[in-house]
Amino acid sequence: MSDLTASVLETKNGFHVDGYEKISYDFTFLDGVFDTKNRQLAECYQKWGRVLAVTDMNVFNMYGEQIEKYFEHYKLELKVHKTKIGEKAKTIPTFLSIVDSMTEFGIYRKEPVLVVGGGLVTDVAGFACAAYRRNTNFIRVPTTVIGLIDASVSIKVAVNYGNYKNRLGAYHAPMHTFLDFTFLRTLPQAQIRNGFAELIKISSCSHLATFDLLDKYCEKLIETGFGRADGASDEVRNAADKINREGIHEMLKLETPNLHEIGLDRVIAYGHTWSPLHELVPETPLRHGHAISIDMAYSATLANNRKLLSDEEHKRILNLFSRAGLSMDHHQFDEEILDKGTQAILKTRDGKLRAAVPNPLGSCTFLNDVSMEELAGALKRHKEIMKEYPRNGEGLEAFVDASDTGYTENNQSEVEALEVAAEKAGNLNGSMNGNGVVHGGHLMNGHADGVNGVNGHASSVKEKLANGSVKGLTNGVNGFTNGAKA
Repeated sequence: MSDLTASVLETKNGFHVDGYEKISYDFTFLDGVFDTKNRQLAECYQKWGRVLAVTDMNVFNMYGEQIEKYFEHYKLELKVHKTKIGEKAKTIPTFLSIVDSMTEFGIYRKEPVLVVGGGLVTDVAGFACAAYRRNTNFIRVPTTVIGLIDASVSIKVAVNYGNYKNRLGAYHAPMHTFLDFTFLRTLPQAQIRNGFAELIKISSCSHLATFDLLDKYCEKLIETGFGRADGASDEVRNAADKINREGIHEMLKLETPNLHEIGLDRVIAYGHTWSPLHELVPETPLRHGHAISIDMAYSATLANNRKLLSDEEHKRILNLFSRAGLSMDHHQFDEEILDKGTQAILKTRDGKLRAAVPNPLGSCTFLNDVSMEELAGALKRHKEIMKEYPRNGEGLEAFVDASDTGYTENNQSEVEALEVAAEKAGNLNGSMNGNGVVHGGHLMNGHADGVNGVNGHASSVKEKLANGSVKGLTNGVNGFTNGAKA
């Protein structure tokens, strides 16, 4: 929530306005947020007597009954907007479908929408709240590692546009964020790994003690869902809780003085110089954690070339990525991506590269004086180094699948709903072809129900649904299956 204090002064030629906005919001660690014994969330809605919840189909299939019973227990009327949000559907049509539900619900201006899901869901639904009447409240309940560790910390909300991540968005703080790590019990291991990258990001550039814990417990953290799975030892659980709490705290300390990104030298932008473009380049997008890991690993090599990172520290970072099964390279991460990504990020960062790199491990330096020749040289060396690692540095389960997109059920109705939303908006974010398939909205080449391949697959969700070829395809790229040679 925010409050604005402003003054108006008359000047010789007109007026001068000074405004200061107070932004205030809370985080609560609460295992079992939808346990009827825990009334904290329900109390946020007692005033209204009802709840509009936005969540994705995967979360609803797993927790929908529990959520419904929770609000029924507290005599709160519940309406659920179920969506399927993946990177290629993180678009204006999806945004508009949420807006339509807010209109149908008759949301009041100060009434908070409840947003339950991963970072993609909280991004798009948060943007809908930012845009609806220019400022509608919302409460976040993140359910993935990325949602809990990274997306929950920032007040940025957005949708993708074209081939660029988060090109359209806003700064809009939630009223409250409930952090419930028991959701990780049911999160696929691929998503645990995906979020692990965000913790490497913050620790390698700002919190060495957390990096040391990640290094010590890497495999056990991923295997046990950060200590939440049955049979996890108290040692791993305690280490995970320390990592999570300190990681979030460190991110907040770095972000809160700069919530609107007025300062563009941002430590937490490590891994986010070339990845915003590269992530969506593969026909089946990379998972976010893998995209930033490629960027971080390459940036570490660049830093090592400059002697900002010692050989020992460089190898330690790369080894941690490899042990976690995270990507450090991709065949489409090439000089063209470096060139285009650099040109794009220069516009975002006001003409400077501001590439965050560890220097030394646990601290950060920003690079601005890097030529394309130096970038290309570092890339050539990086790819040579990758030959020493399993799969030439490619990660495990690196590409989005049904656990990201949610396209596991009722695919046709979702595609149709998005197309209707696009038509209502005057075909925003893409034109409609003769078959009614959204091009610019990225439903073309979208993959469904475990489909994660690139070459030779059907060109759209609708086409796959029509020809029955949705199931059984692999997760590979150019002969790779889940990052390993087929």
